[in-house]
Amino acid sequence: MSDLTRLKAHEMAALLRAGDVSSVALTEVHLAAAERQNRALNAWLVIYRENALAAAAAADKRIAEARRGGPAALAALHPLCGVPVALKDLVTVKGGQATAGSKILEGYIAPFDSTVAARMKAAGAVILGKTNMDEFAMGSSTEHSAYGPTANPWDLTRVPGGSSGGSATVVAAYHSPLSIGTDTGGSIRQPASLCGVVGMKPTYGRVSRYGIVAFASSLDQIGPFARDARDAGLLLHAVSGRDERDATSAPEPVPAELLRLPSNDDEAASYLKGKRLALPKEYFVEGMEPGVAERVREAVAAMEAAGAIVEEVSLPHTDYGLATYYIIAPAECSSNLARFDGVKYGLSDRSSGEFIADYIRTRGAGFGPEVKRRIMLGTYALSAGYYDAYYLKAQKVRTLIKADFDAVWAAGFDAICAPTSPTVAFEFGAKMADPVAMYLSDACTLPVNMAGLPGVSIPAGLSEGLPVGLQIIGAPWSELSMLRLARAYEGITARAPWRALEPAELYLTDDPTTPSPIERKERLNADAPVAGSGGQS
Repeated sequence: MSDLTRLKAHEMAALLRAGDVSSVALTEVHLAAAERQNRALNAWLVIYRENALAAAAAADKRIAEARRGGPAALAALHPLCGVPVALKDLVTVKGGQATAGSKILEGYIAPFDSTVAARMKAAGAVILGKTNMDEFAMGSSTEHSAYGPTANPWDLTRVPGGSSGGSATVVAAYHSPLSIGTDTGGSIRQPASLCGVVGMKPTYGRVSRYGIVAFASSLDQIGPFARDARDAGLLLHAVSGRDERDATSAPEPVPAELLRLPSNDDEAASYLKGKRLALPKEYFVEGMEPGVAERVREAVAAMEAAGAIVEEVSLPHTDYGLATYYIIAPAECSSNLARFDGVKYGLSDRSSGEFIADYIRTRGAGFGPEVKRRIMLGTYALSAGYYDAYYLKAQKVRTLIKADFDAVWAAGFDAICAPTSPTVAFEFGAKMADPVAMYLSDACTLPVNMAGLPGVSIPAGLSEGLPVGLQIIGAPWSELSMLRLARAYEGITARAPWRALEPAELYLTDDPTTPSPIERKERLNADAPVAGSGGQS
């Protein structure tokens, strides 16, 4: 039965419709793996065993009724009916928690479904539980979670990336074939790269943000994690579309072809012929690991050999992207997080009996250091006398960054290829003492959010035994074309030896003596040098 966890979502869908497996059986085997291995990974914050099995039984009933109705009735079912999926713990599900990785929302129970959750339920998907994340999606390693870090199944001493590290890990570890993350500056694509899975940030407005705990409202976007492009297309199709409850969701049609990406590798590879791909020189940033650059250039060369036309381009304002992002995103977060005051929901410290004192104590105890840092940065950037100098200027530079991309599309390019992350997964604690070094992890991804564009990270081999991601960036609303390019790359590399590899240390998660990420963090903190001690702890 453990082999069922190695199936792709589209393979599960085919077996479900043929009656060769039940959704209950699929759900049970995934729940068992998640419950057995989560101690060593800390990827799940909550697992909904009872609700998941009930949803699976309901899906089996829907499929059985459709089978009795004939081929047309079966075809009318969404492919995700009966398929397990995981949600990042800032996606609200009625009756379930939504902590956003923060103590300030500990104990909060959502009274309604987010649009994403409602659409997955309507499709018949089985929600297994909620995954770990950096607090309020602020981080690139999932070390900023109030509930402890998540481990990367390729190397349990390393991070899975962030902020959607839990969602990437559960897909890489075969706990779920699909998961949902959010991407504000790379928080789907970067962990997808570090965990060796597919992760897509759609065009801003493609997926409704209603019911998602907000970080930076002009940048946040919901998207899928999967183990191949076909599965990513299935999940994207299920959650996309206009939502009247979200004024920023667009009335753009959802392509039905997302459900029908080619199954044949040769057919998929043929899509590359004649496609013009841009390779921006600025994305091979200073400090990029040589192995990462080599794998990305090899991937682009393979696409060129399969018929694509590759040309180097310049995106001259890329260098300003990091600074611009870290003015705009903290400014928006300082506004969004003002609602967490200990009055309406979540943590509430009322020990002093005075409103202002209780407000300060609640936020002081409820928010972690990274969230506090960004709130202070954002409040400063928006304050009187500094708004024009910082926030307004950053918005003007944001327009220039978008114009760089627009020039590429105007020149007739079909997509941009670039590294996803400048490094492979790094060790726990390696960047925690240097916020700027941590921020640089998103240097290749955040310009895409600034411009509101779609981007997808796909596995492109290994460097020093750890996954490397190739990022494909497209024009607005070009998700289908991007996934076709991703599927084409899967086609031309289908027989590459690295495709057959599983995460190298996943087997250790079955050993109850394997240290948990929380224990590893405690050991790191215990071994850290004391300030002023000359390096002696």
